[in-house]
Amino acid sequence: MAPYESESAGRRKATRYVVPVAVVGVAAATIGLVPALADSGNPDLPKISAQQLIEKIAKSDVQQMSGTVKISTDLGLPSLGGMAGGFTPGAGGSSEGKAGSSADPQSKLMELASGTHTLRIAADGPDRHKLSVLDDAAEYSVIHNGDEVWAYDSASNEAYHAKDAAAAGDRAEEHGKGETPKGVPATPKELADEVLKASGKTTSISVEGTSQVAGRDAYKLLVKPKQAGSTVGGITISVDAKTGVPLKFTLTPAGGGKAVVDAGFTKVDFSKPAASTFDFTPPKGTKVTKGDDLKARDKSHAPKDLPKDMPKELRDAQGGGTKDLKVIGEGWTSIAELKLPGGQGLPTGGSASGDVPPEAQKFMDALGDHVTGKFGSGTVFSTRLVNALVTDDGKVYAGAVTKDALVKAANAAQ
Repeated sequence: MAPYESESAGRRKATRYVVPVAVVGVAAATIGLVPALADSGNPDLPKISAQQLIEKIAKSDVQQMSGTVKISTDLGLPSLGGMAGGFTPGAGGSSEGKAGSSADPQSKLMELASGTHTLRIAADGPDRHKLSVLDDAAEYSVIHNGDEVWAYDSASNEAYHAKDAAAAGDRAEEHGKGETPKGVPATPKELADEVLKASGKTTSISVEGTSQVAGRDAYKLLVKPKQAGSTVGGITISVDAKTGVPLKFTLTPAGGGKAVVDAGFTKVDFSKPAASTFDFTPPKGTKVTKGDDLKARDKSHAPKDLPKDMPKELRDAQGGGTKDLKVIGEGWTSIAELKLPGGQGLPTGGSASGDVPPEAQKFMDALGDHVTGKFGSGTVFSTRLVNALVTDDGKVYAGAVTKDALVKAANAAQ
């Protein structure tokens, strides 16, 4: 969890106020506000409105912190076991002679999408961060120190190394511009005004009492959809009463049961971490994969330049663009509609259109639920939060909505 950054000018200053919207967990276009005060709970803190608490998050200027975070994620997915890396581009264990590295953050951090994990984090300004995933007998760390990025997997004794040249370029550009981009909220008050302006019929935000997180007093900000048909029950963010830093994030499903995502500090310290925290030297015998090597590998697997005289339909299918993407509805019940290349549904293990590995087919079957309607027939792939309907004629309807809402949207599109 990166600290909020503060700069006197440029996009970095703007980012300081934009980031809290993402922390709240919903886009500004879906945020509403219900005037409510924190008048109950423990500890006993001064009353604060939801608008004031949003402003408090935006004003937060914490740049140094360290602590331990526990994160539990339960999307209701079948166990992926060793398949997790196989669904990630560029994944593959080098121990089996495949390209890639087990330390590559792109694939390794995918493991946080399920189960319970303990993380240790540290930050010192915008250019020094460390995140470690702690297992019973191993540790995986990502270290960002200036223009150096290292990742190390102690289980395999493999490391990933890259230069943060892009970030360095962005920083130079930010310092050179000296002004906030037009239309971006530049103060906490402007951010709160934008939130209120975008609010309305879809969402309510209220302060629902207080709590203690990692031994610190916090306000509880509750974000809930007003619309029926969303799979989201509510989002609770515990905000440090002194610093304005979100300390805990819990997303509960509309269907009840345990949280889909529950992430929060168990220990936190806002003092400056030791400089040695961000130092890293690969242990002797470590296999190091350079980021440029992975980029070259990914480029070799990317589609070649398409011939200019290729028919438009084939170019669209090969390019995989999103020009046909449509959004149905608004707010929490928004549904994305798009077309699959080729105008047909997903292939199966026995189809002529493609050969699906047995493991992937088993995974898809575990999620799938056959449905029919005016649109024809298709399969709904479900998690506890996001559902997607893939029709047999090659359309996809997806969103944080119920299966019935997807079928209704597909029928209405006919």
